[in-house]
Amino acid sequence: MKIDKFKVEEWFNKYEKDAVYDLADTCVESLSIDELLEITGDRENILSEIFSQKLNYGAIHGSNRLKRAISTMYTNQTPDNITITHGAIGANHLVMLSFVEPKDKVVSIVPTYQQHYSIPKSFGADVEMFFLKEENDWLPNLDELEKVVGTDTKMICLNNPNNPTGAVIPDEMLYKIVEIAKKSNAYILCDEVYRGLNHEGNPFSVSIADIYDKGISTSSMSKVFSLAGLRLGWIAADRNIIDIINHQREYNTISVGILDDYFASLAIENKDKIIKRNLDKIAIGKKILTDWVKSETRVHLVEPKGGTTAFVRYNAPLSSVELCAKLQNETGVMILPGETLELDRYLRIGYGNNFEQLCKALKIFSNWL
Repeated sequence: MKIDKFKVEEWFNKYEKDAVYDLADTCVESLSIDELLEITGDRENILSEIFSQKLNYGAIHGSNRLKRAISTMYTNQTPDNITITHGAIGANHLVMLSFVEPKDKVVSIVPTYQQHYSIPKSFGADVEMFFLKEENDWLPNLDELEKVVGTDTKMICLNNPNNPTGAVIPDEMLYKIVEIAKKSNAYILCDEVYRGLNHEGNPFSVSIADIYDKGISTSSMSKVFSLAGLRLGWIAADRNIIDIINHQREYNTISVGILDDYFASLAIENKDKIIKRNLDKIAIGKKILTDWVKSETRVHLVEPKGGTTAFVRYNAPLSSVELCAKLQNETGVMILPGETLELDRYLRIGYGNNFEQLCKALKIFSNWL
């Protein structure tokens, strides 16, 4: 099976180790185990449980405790509607393996995570890339989407909140997308790894799994919970869909690791505290970034509404790949080029991590630009 190079991941492989200022990171500052235990307020009992834990395979599809915790982040899902995976990257791959066949039609919004269009393409599916536009605040034009989604469409792939733009699909728009999908009886895969990090109002958008019987939600511990090192994700969907996915899952996942399962359960059971921590950090980073954009005449930004990334348009006589490579080689500042996300003249900047580094790097970038 041939598959396109994963542009974002290959850029990280090439440049991340040498970065002095990393503005390509998409996570809020990661939690240490010590910080997680402090948040729980039950350090001694937890340590006792960990030290007495036998390191067997653990629950194959995830512990009941973990799946119960995950179900609290949805309105209509039970533990039976959830299966645990190796990160959201494993979740998305499993969904594609389970439902996409050669010659199926798949419609994927772009920009998004490359899995959503490159994996079905590698299976021999007919993939239609539906480009979001800055002038629409990076939200899909539903009239145009309806023209693209035909009666033969097998799956629509969304990313909400969106990486890299930070756009959040309004609830009423998501319901309308469901109505479009119903006309062709299409599945909707919605990568919801940033769901829980909306900047205003309820941090949780409506989940596709809660409003459509063929809606499939994927997510993980990496972004919302700052625990990327656990490498733990999940799929939430109708029980019949989960049964089909678990049939495929038996071939590539036994379990995700008993300690990963345990720490993920702890974190989600304390989600309100962790999400508040992360939203507070995001607010600081977002202000630094938007203040810089206001002062820098050579860039433009549609302000992100969720997540930890911004998609900045720039005015310079260089492609985004040329700009980012030259910038890092000369200054140590790492930014992700929009070309790795299929749109040139844009840069993805993460703003949820080291704020001192963010301030310095943006100043260096302006002076260099």
